[in-house]
Amino acid sequence: MEKFLLSAFTLFIAALTFAQPSGSPVKKNGELSVKDGRIVNQNGQPPQLRGVSLSWSLWAGKKYYNADVVNWLVKDFKISLLRASMGVQPAGGYLQQPAEQKQIVIDVADAAIKNGIYVLIDWHDHNSHLHTAEAKQFFAEMAKKYSGVPNVIYEIWNEPEKVSWDTVKAYALQVIPEIRRYDSKNLIIVGSPHWDQDVDIAAADPIKGFNNIAYSFHFYASDKNHQEKLRARADKAMKMGLPLMVTEWGVGESNGNGQFSRSKTKLWMDWLNVNQLSWANWNLTDKDETTALLEPVAPATGGWTEEQLTYAGQYIRKALRQLNK
Repeated sequence: MEKFLLSAFTLFIAALTFAQPSGSPVKKNGELSVKDGRIVNQNGQPPQLRGVSLSWSLWAGKKYYNADVVNWLVKDFKISLLRASMGVQPAGGYLQQPAEQKQIVIDVADAAIKNGIYVLIDWHDHNSHLHTAEAKQFFAEMAKKYSGVPNVIYEIWNEPEKVSWDTVKAYALQVIPEIRRYDSKNLIIVGSPHWDQDVDIAAADPIKGFNNIAYSFHFYASDKNHQEKLRARADKAMKMGLPLMVTEWGVGESNGNGQFSRSKTKLWMDWLNVNQLSWANWNLTDKDETTALLEPVAPATGGWTEEQLTYAGQYIRKALRQLNK
C-alpha cells in the first residue's frame, strides 16, 4: 500500500509540474501507445508527429540546445516533435562528460514539455552495445524523472551500424527493463541494424514481453541507395506488424551532405504522409552541409530570418508550417 501511495503521489506531482498547454500537441494526443502494429494517440489514431532533430549535443550543434531555440521551433516552425541527440562516444560526449550532457538533454526536454510537444531522448551512439551499462544508468535516471509525463519518448540506440539484429535485440532487452522499472507506459524506440534500415529483419523477430515498443527507421531522401528498395523494406516491416517512427531523415545524402533532390524528397514526404508516420528531420545546426537547417552563425537563441535558413531549412520550415496547422 505504501509503495502504491508513493507511486500515485509521484504521478500526481508529475501531472502538476508538467501540465500541458491548451491546444498543444500533447494536450491533443495525450499518451502514445502501440496497438495493432501502429503508434497511436489517446484516441487510438496515429498522431503523425512532425518536427526536427537537434544535431549532436557536441560541436557546432551544441549551442542550439536551449529553451529559446525550443520556444522558437514551436512558435515559428510549428513542430510537434523534437529530438535531443545526446552524443555518447565522441570526445566531450556522455562517456566523458555525463553530468554536462545529461543536463543539456534535461534542459531541452523540460522546454519541450513546457511547450506541450513530444521529445525524443536519443542515446546518439553508433556502438551502444559497447556502452550498455552506461545506457542502463542514463535511461533509468530519465525514466525516474519523467515517469508519468506523456511528452517523453525514449530512443535507446540511435543507429546500430554493421551489427546483427541479435546484438541490437540483446542490448534492448537489457535497457528496456531499466526504463520499465520506473516508467511503465511511455513509448520506447528500438533501433535496427544497418543504420536503422533493416526493419524487416527486426519485424521477423520483434521484442516481446513489453508494452509500447516501436522501432526507428532512417533514410536520406536524395541518396541513390535510399529509394524504392528501402521504402519496400519499411513497407514489408509494417505489413508484418512492426510499428515505426522515423526518428531521423534528411533531405540530402546519407553522409549529411551531397545533393538535395526536391523530387526524391517529395516521394519520401508523400510516403510518410500515406503511412501516417511520425518524423524528425535531421538536423538543426549551422554546419556547412546539405542537411543543416541553419546558415553559418545563425543566432543560438532562435528568431531566425528566412536568410538565416539554408535551402533545407526553408523547405522543412515551410513543410512543417503547412502540415502541422
